[in-house]
Amino acid sequence: MAIAVKLDDLLHDRRMTLTELADRIGMALANLSILKTGKARAIRFSTLDAICEALSCQPGDILRFESSKQNASDRQRRANEAQAVERPAERESNKEILK
Repeated sequence: MAIAVKLDDLLHDRRMTLTELADRIGMALANLSILKTGKARAIRFSTLDAICEALSCQPGDILRFESSKQNASDRQRRANEAQAVERPAERESNKEILK
């Protein structure tokens, strides 16, 4: 998706849970979760307005455009980071097997 949703970052910065935000704006937690994870295909301006008011932010604080090249490089970076995290754990389990 070319539009990234940074809702998780804003919630963290404001020390607010998704449940709290859902309660404040009167939106179903499941729908906010879909938005937060980037799986939403659209967002109503009224929803964006309510989120911005509750978080005291601007729409640009929530949404960011990412080019296809950037998406691909971000996916590759995350995959590399995940492999780096898995490798020490794999080494430990291999040591136990060799014992």
